[in-house]
Amino acid sequence: MDMENKGKGIRALLFDLGDTIMIEETEEKDAVSGITKRADVFDGMVELLQYWVAQGVPIGLVADSYVGTCHNVLSQHGVLELFVSLAISEAVGVCKPDPLIFQKALTDLNIADDERGRVVMIGNNLSRDILGANQLGLVSVWIHWNERYPTVAATDMETPCFEVRNSHELQTLLHRLNNEWSAVN
Repeated sequence: MDMENKGKGIRALLFDLGDTIMIEETEEKDAVSGITKRADVFDGMVELLQYWVAQGVPIGLVADSYVGTCHNVLSQHGVLELFVSLAISEAVGVCKPDPLIFQKALTDLNIADDERGRVVMIGNNLSRDILGANQLGLVSVWIHWNERYPTVAATDMETPCFEVRNSHELQTLLHRLNNEWSAVN
């Protein structure tokens, strides 16, 4: 992001991988290592990632996964190079909602503490993605593609700031937030 635009709009976007970008049901895993060799992604997600990077918004991955899985799937769809940060549990040594995995991404993206309220974390798991984001003061977006995980927050801290059900709704929300935050700067 160039210095002229720093401080306006969305400061950064963080994404979970499984059932957020990648469709978990389509994973083809190595039988020995458990690492995903390939998987499909949800309609519109590649274009959404490309769009926001083209707008100068840095993106990061915060995923409970294997490093190999993230590299394989993101490379397969030509988006690995779009990610400034890959905060992956295997490499970081903790899983979400531990603040350390989120902090790794924020540090990689040079996010100051006072900018966290303009960082959006998108994930599919209330007790991991949403709780972790809310604990750090990030804007949490629950992408509710399916019913694989609990769909009711167990605590107030698991309640997302926003809920979307597909990439079109997510893109509309991100545009709205970006416009609102740009207008106040």
